[in-house]
Amino acid sequence: MALALTVIAYAREGSGWLLFGLLLLAPDVGMLGYLAGPRAGAVTYNLMHTYALALPLAAYGFLADNTAATAIGLIWTAHIAMDRLLGFGLKYSSGFKDTHLGRMKDDR
Repeated sequence: MALALTVIAYAREGSGWLLFGLLLLAPDVGMLGYLAGPRAGAVTYNLMHTYALALPLAAYGFLADNTAATAIGLIWTAHIAMDRLLGFGLKYSSGFKDTHLGRMKDDR
């Protein structure tokens, strides 16, 4: 539901689908934190995958009439919603596959 609503909001916002496609996977840069270990990885991944940062950015953009902030916030929110739909949750420091949605299966 969150993914559909975000995509609809983005379509109405009108920043174009090329930008959406280019930035949709950008939050996954947070996985690079795992190069420093599971604790650092969980922190960086979770910072890039929390609605607590993405939604306020989108709201700020809307309220301030800042189309770039609105677009980035909505794309970021869509990414998070897509990940949740696929079962990728916020990570625990015990390992990448340990999430707030449960342990990820090995076939992902």
